[in-house]
Amino acid sequence: MSVAPAAARDDPALLVVDGATCRFGGVLAVNAVSFSVARGELFGLIGPNGAGKTTLFNLITGLTAPTGGHVRYQDTDITGLPPHRVAACGIARTFQNVRLFGELSALDNVMIARHVRTRSGLVSGVLGLRRARQEERETRERAAALLALVGLAERPEERARNFSYGDQRRLEIARALALEPELLLLDEPAAGMNKAEKRALSELIRTVRARLRLTILLIEHHVPLVMDLCDRIAVLNFGQLIALGAPADVQKHPAVIEAYLGDEA
Repeated sequence: MSVAPAAARDDPALLVVDGATCRFGGVLAVNAVSFSVARGELFGLIGPNGAGKTTLFNLITGLTAPTGGHVRYQDTDITGLPPHRVAACGIARTFQNVRLFGELSALDNVMIARHVRTRSGLVSGVLGLRRARQEERETRERAAALLALVGLAERPEERARNFSYGDQRRLEIARALALEPELLLLDEPAAGMNKAEKRALSELIRTVRARLRLTILLIEHHVPLVMDLCDRIAVLNFGQLIALGAPADVQKHPAVIEAYLGDEA
């Protein structure tokens, strides 16, 4: 089964973050951050440890409630919605730490996520009704297609815990894609990978973006990967947006060099 591309839309602004703010007690983790992500864009978010990147992801995906500002997705205010409702809108994410079901097979891990999109209820499934059987078959086919897309087609029945770290990252991306998102958020997908794995991941992200016509928002500490992949980059430092623009421009920005890229040089 081929993986069908997401439907294209004319509206260029898929995601708008407007003055997003998050305070934990006396700590201002995200301070009035604003940016927009165009439909089809691969947008990078970088910054030193503790800059507020993952907190901002959590605000967008409903894991953390903002203390100020708004998040709009496809002209709908999703500020403060719970994660399952954000996912239903068409937003999926991965996490810094792999969160797979280790004892389940690769196929089952992806199918579990895919079940969010099925319509048959528990009773129909238990009774084995025709509609439920058809949806289960379609879910299995879709999950297998996504495993093929991320390069794991030959290992559908292998337990997730037996996969290498790099392949677990690939499996987590396949599971996120099972939600059929238009916007995919990747939180440090290259963390812990060696150079060869990072190169392969970069190619995978390009492939996923092209095949599914996705919009991707990427957090990553490996600066060369971000500079090579992304159309635009936003830089956070101490919760504030200090730079936004094309990779070449951001790389030369004095505040960015001081806060982050100077160490890379």
